[in-house]
Amino acid sequence: MLHLPVHKYRHLAAGLCFFAIWFVTPCRAETATSKKQPNVLLVIVDDLGFADLSCLGSKDMKTPNLDQLYAESLKLERLYANCPVCSPTRASVLTGCYPDRVGVPGVIRTHPENNWGYYQPFTQTLPHQLQENGYETVAIGKWHLGLSPETHPLSQGFERFQGYLGDMMDDYYKHRRHGINYMRKGRHEIDPQGHATDLFTQWAVEYINNVGKKNTPKDASDPSGFRPEKETQPWFLYLAYNAPHTPIQPPQDWYEKVKRRERTDSDNAISDKRAKIVALIEHMDAGIGQVLNALKESGQYENTVIVFTSDNGGQANVGANNGPLRGEKQQMYEGGLRIPGCIRVPAKTKAGSTSHTVCCTADFFPTITDLAGIEVPDGIDGQSLMPLIDQPLAANGLNLWPTRRIYFVRREGGPTYAGLTSQALLHGRYKLVHDLPTKQFELFDVEADPSESNDLAKKMPKKLRELTRHLQLHVQQGGQVPWQRPRNLEQTRP
Repeated sequence: MLHLPVHKYRHLAAGLCFFAIWFVTPCRAETATSKKQPNVLLVIVDDLGFADLSCLGSKDMKTPNLDQLYAESLKLERLYANCPVCSPTRASVLTGCYPDRVGVPGVIRTHPENNWGYYQPFTQTLPHQLQENGYETVAIGKWHLGLSPETHPLSQGFERFQGYLGDMMDDYYKHRRHGINYMRKGRHEIDPQGHATDLFTQWAVEYINNVGKKNTPKDASDPSGFRPEKETQPWFLYLAYNAPHTPIQPPQDWYEKVKRRERTDSDNAISDKRAKIVALIEHMDAGIGQVLNALKESGQYENTVIVFTSDNGGQANVGANNGPLRGEKQQMYEGGLRIPGCIRVPAKTKAGSTSHTVCCTADFFPTITDLAGIEVPDGIDGQSLMPLIDQPLAANGLNLWPTRRIYFVRREGGPTYAGLTSQALLHGRYKLVHDLPTKQFELFDVEADPSESNDLAKKMPKKLRELTRHLQLHVQQGGQVPWQRPRNLEQTRP
């Protein structure tokens, strides 16, 4: 294992939002663990469209498990991914920071010439915070935040990892990318058999069942009965599915079931393309249902906070449904950034409630630490969602933070971007969009015009200049953080 000399990198963090919490004092752990802490299950799926659950409006979809979770949860109606592509949003979830300020302005990939991020190894992550305060931290599924030893999950605050280090899989059954096997248990390469969704579900269920047994005292009538050493240790499980990312490859029986069910004699019969992504999502829903059932059967459901979300919007050309929103994955329009999301906090969230407050994926970090009774670190970009959970006002259409600014930056290559950025800024009801470096800045009132059909840039030049100035300053701050791996680090396989 490569131990990165962290002190050599701290000077790079001037302007990094997270630097302030590197010096977290360990004495907080005693305070945090002095009362019962909830377990935390954070489920993040890949490229799920804004309307691609039956409870979110898809008429050709049956997702009973997520529908039930939503019915018991606070629905985050105006939740934004911090980027319209995978790696940056995942970085925001685990750091509470804008991704370009932790070295991930774009997608992390295998080949250096096509790589647009380096997850900074000095970053104090959500699992770091939880681990320091008594939690067991586990990552299962897709990582996509680096292939080097210092960016491995076990170097980023997780005690256990079983899953896929890379980005997309070229095949859900072979688990390869560019012919390379990125499946790992810890740091060891493995080659399991089966559909990736089934594997990640199986590993999550096994973990939940095992920790449930470990934390259950033996019957008092058993003369050998004893309480386990870590009976009350809470856990944080980061469960990241590849589905429904391309390739759209559901198990054949799930695909055939959807085709049979949605077959009609009219012109509205489901297409093969749509049936495949519906089947892939329904198969994933069934897996998530198994995980939720494991929590219930092991007696842990009512002491587990559950967060569900996606990393960005759906990919329209493979059949995803983003509802009435403009655009899709990779774009700065609402269809690329608005995502499904809900949070269930036992004995706190009101079943079936909906928040219309604008929030983003960076908010999950401070929310989870808040719920765990851990002091929310200063200097991060995310805001705790506890006011939404605690206040009934949030369920009545009120935006609690009407003047909040949320920034979006994506760096990419190829002939369209050539290493330049696309970007956006959401400020209250107004959204500034620069979707491609080759396009003009656009301005939308997304409260009155959620489909972004009416560009106000020429009608509101003063607002355009104001938001452009704020966005420019943010991009400059992000530019202080390196996003390529230093060449002097030895090239060791993760």
